[in-house]
Amino acid sequence: QVQLVEYGGGLVQAGGSLRLSCVASEGPDSNYAMAWFRQAPGKEREFVAGISGRSDRTMHPDSVKGRFTISRDGAKNTLYLQMDSLNPEDTAVYYCAARAARSVAIATTAVSYTYWGQGTRVAVSS
Repeated sequence: QVQLVEYGGGLVQAGGSLRLSCVASEGPDSNYAMAWFRQAPGKEREFVAGISGRSDRTMHPDSVKGRFTISRDGAKNTLYLQMDSLNPEDTAVYYCAARAARSVAIATTAVSYTYWGQGTRVAVSS
């Protein structure tokens, strides 16, 4: 059972930056594929970044590409999400997720992930 705890959310002005952290009770090493999702009020949970379990390959959807960067530090059991050039549309609760790595593929749907953190709230003011 992997436990995930997110840190780093808060209130930031448009154009600002935040770095989210997700500390795992074990890993995140190559045995786990990791991802960040977000959910705004009244909307479905949305994939914002993923990192492969069997390689360091990453994926960011067009909505955040060039602004958000996912990375991990295996020695610290920590996953990161660097968020730059934030805008009010990025306001949401951000979740860290993990699943056992089966290949180098990166899953982009929430149902593909087994373990979830409790979420950290990010609010971007205009």
